[in-house]
Amino acid sequence: MTVIVLTNCPPGLRGFLTRWMFEISAGVFIGNPSARIREILWAEVEQYAATGRALLAHSTNNEQGFTFQTMDHAWQPVDHEGVTLMRRPKAPPATIPPTGWSKASKRRRFKP
Repeated sequence: MTVIVLTNCPPGLRGFLTRWMFEISAGVFIGNPSARIREILWAEVEQYAATGRALLAHSTNNEQGFTFQTMDHAWQPVDHEGVTLMRRPKAPPATIPPTGWSKASKRRRFKP
């Protein structure tokens, strides 16, 4: 089983993938192509995705039962002792507004 997810990619690329796979939702393709065809499809996705993002997941014979590849995602796959995990980027610290900035805060502060 193979799944390809496209985000912000040209419509022509989506049309190309529908020759080999079913589009079950906008930008989500599912099918069961051979390994050779899967590699050719992924090479086409990498070439024509332009500024978009892409994710390929397919079943394989390992501990997880699947593997995946990403293109231009903020989350990156990392091998950790034979198991592939996703590393999320560190979130920037949230800016906390200074205390007393709202009318409700001012009312609470001066309320007897």
